[in-house]
Amino acid sequence: MKHWHETAAILDRLAKLAEGERAAIATVVRISRSAYRRPGAKYLVEHDGRTTGGVSGGCLEADVRENALQLFDSGKPRLLHYETGSSEETIWGLGLGCEGAVDVFVQRAETELFGRARDLLSQGSPFGLAEPFVIETAIKGPHLGRVQIATRPARGESRVEERGPDTLFVDVLEPPPSLLVFGAGDDSRPLASLAHEVGFQVTVVDHRSGFLTEERFPRPARLVLRRADEGVPKLTRQQFAVVETHSLQHDRDWMRALVAQPLAYLGLLGPRARKKQLFQELGVPEHERVYAPVGLDLGAEGPEQVAISILAEMLAVRAGREPLHLRVKRGGIHELG
Repeated sequence: MKHWHETAAILDRLAKLAEGERAAIATVVRISRSAYRRPGAKYLVEHDGRTTGGVSGGCLEADVRENALQLFDSGKPRLLHYETGSSEETIWGLGLGCEGAVDVFVQRAETELFGRARDLLSQGSPFGLAEPFVIETAIKGPHLGRVQIATRPARGESRVEERGPDTLFVDVLEPPPSLLVFGAGDDSRPLASLAHEVGFQVTVVDHRSGFLTEERFPRPARLVLRRADEGVPKLTRQQFAVVETHSLQHDRDWMRALVAQPLAYLGLLGPRARKKQLFQELGVPEHERVYAPVGLDLGAEGPEQVAISILAEMLAVRAGREPLHLRVKRGGIHELG
């Protein structure tokens, strides 16, 4: 879910390069078994060696960077293959033991073409985001390195496809899930900040203008001045919401507006007795989709730790997984599925 934000950051950096400055983009196009990053992860290498993004947890970047720098002389795209299996296998002298394989495609960054993708990434509105789109790149065949932006509806995950004589990497850029935080108190600040870091598009909603400031909630968080009785736009399964106004009345008003929405996740801060009272006042049965008290049982104390427990719960819900210790999980920790 960091795919959209990371790609946007790389394209923003690319747009800032002076005319004539060269850069290369490396993209994970295929993985097998266990892999730290998914297809579509990107790594920008500038002519002076500066980098943005990543294609692994740090173990492949040095070699990818060297290949990208060599590309400036040859101009030819490269498809790099890395075996990260047993600890006896090595990549340029380093035993990784990561139980997988990764293909990375390195190409010159075409500023004008990727500028079109940047424009598409920048679209959005306070409660919604742009439509998904794809970047298609020929990674094998007679049109090696040819890139095109397709605004047709995107479906599925980023993937490799065979089309005639070409092998294409279809990079599906799907807008990240959005988190709506209702209440702009102090405990919402670490939640908004951490949610952005892990890949959510964050909107903070409150009726108090003095709380909705960029000093408290820096960009790219979106700030919406609104009361519950002004209504909420139709929301979707791509959206998560947390209500934490610290006012029973305001919590009740926002929950009334949200409980019937088809959200992926609806969290409510506060103890069980407060949740029970709130639903009784709303006159509706307690909803299984409402996570209240919100968050995982981490023994959290203070706004920052509570924010971590909430985010951990949201990530588990999004992945459709029951939270557990990785030491008891069977199979590779980064395996797909």
